[in-house]
Amino acid sequence: MTVNSSGAHRLQPPGFALGVETGSSRRQNPGDQTCRRTVAIQTQGCKLNQADSDQLARHFTEAGFALVDLAGGADVIVVNTCTVTAAADAKARQALRSARRANPNALVVATGCYPQRAAKELELLEGVDLVAGNTQKEALAALVTAALDGRAPPVSLPETDAGAASIRVTRPPARERVRAMVKIQEGCDQVCAYCIVPKVRGRERSIHPDALVEQINLRVNQGCQEVVLTGTQLGTYGFDLTGINLVGLIRRLLADTGVPRLRVSSLQPQEITGELLDLWQDQRLCPHFHIPLQSGSDPVLAAMRRRYTTAQFAGAVELVRRAIPGAGVTADVIVGFPGEGDNEFRDSLSFAQAMQFSDMHVFPYSRRPGTSAVYLGGQVAEQAKKDRSAQMIAMASDGFSGFRSSQLGLTRRILWETQRQRDGALIWSGLTDNYIRVYTNNPGKLANTITQAQLVELDGDQVAARVV
Repeated sequence: MTVNSSGAHRLQPPGFALGVETGSSRRQNPGDQTCRRTVAIQTQGCKLNQADSDQLARHFTEAGFALVDLAGGADVIVVNTCTVTAAADAKARQALRSARRANPNALVVATGCYPQRAAKELELLEGVDLVAGNTQKEALAALVTAALDGRAPPVSLPETDAGAASIRVTRPPARERVRAMVKIQEGCDQVCAYCIVPKVRGRERSIHPDALVEQINLRVNQGCQEVVLTGTQLGTYGFDLTGINLVGLIRRLLADTGVPRLRVSSLQPQEITGELLDLWQDQRLCPHFHIPLQSGSDPVLAAMRRRYTTAQFAGAVELVRRAIPGAGVTADVIVGFPGEGDNEFRDSLSFAQAMQFSDMHVFPYSRRPGTSAVYLGGQVAEQAKKDRSAQMIAMASDGFSGFRSSQLGLTRRILWETQRQRDGALIWSGLTDNYIRVYTNNPGKLANTITQAQLVELDGDQVAARVV
């Protein structure tokens, strides 16, 4: 152990950094229940990170911590980071600095994909006390407790996670939840040229259906009305288990759980089959499909090492819309990938427009050390990336409005989530089964209920609805 210039003790086992400020007001007697430690968790990035944060919350609750909001003056602030782009890294650093400024006496923790990729960068970031990657998340509550007590870490910390995926099915924190993110698998073996995820999430491994059934039933008993199945590569779920795949898992979850609404977070186009779509005859499955496109140019898709062509992608979207009319289809698109010239970009823009997505996430290509795309020729200038992003976003906005306009007059199932006051009226906000944000003026108690509602008017990014 060494002592840094600020007087903080710093221990550094493999892949882990810890700092404890001596004499800090964050130290408490663990046995004093009137002075219960508090933790706030901020989540960045994907639904998989949201699922991880839910599990972190359970671990901290089991360890005796109370969960509070970021504004609640927490003893511990955990930022669960993303590192998929340079912008995500910058957002993580900003969140960590903001946490320190707002809570000078808190223990500030960086976890997730960013520290898994570049722990040393975050160890040098002023104000960060503890750095732990994805492979340390299971032990994070114990590590934080040790830090607060001024003890050495109680566990051996691995550099990588070579084992099978595991999950502890534990009682969720006693707080009302509308939607739960449930991780069904971890890791990715596909290694696309631009993507850092295989480096920070490891090899693909599936969580056993028995554990998932138990976990989802716990969430339902807690009051969750919707469960979102998350993972890095959902379509290959079960390849490492005997006699199970994604279709079999969804059948099992529909049969053996009482979940009112089940949503699948993301699928690759080559994973969408008639057998899979037949499951959507059960109305508990949400008719929303997020299908990452990444580029509408076949040469760029090949350079990215994606496993489909634009023709195959279009076939998957057609299959969805033919089987499930009114389904929302959303996508991710990267602009400015190395080798994307003006012609390739125009092809990508034209193809994405033809797909008429209900929403799109547009990302300028970001160089990620450790990926093969860093070494490709034809790197695109930053200004060109900005210009292309603007064009793609403008086109996506038209599709966003067009899809919502096409749904006006229809009745859909809405999960109502939050409320606010506006001009003395009670305004509820919710999400349709096909992923449209709606609101309604209703004096009733709609929180955490699913009702039928007619979509009546487009209002900016939302749609006005009337409960029927």
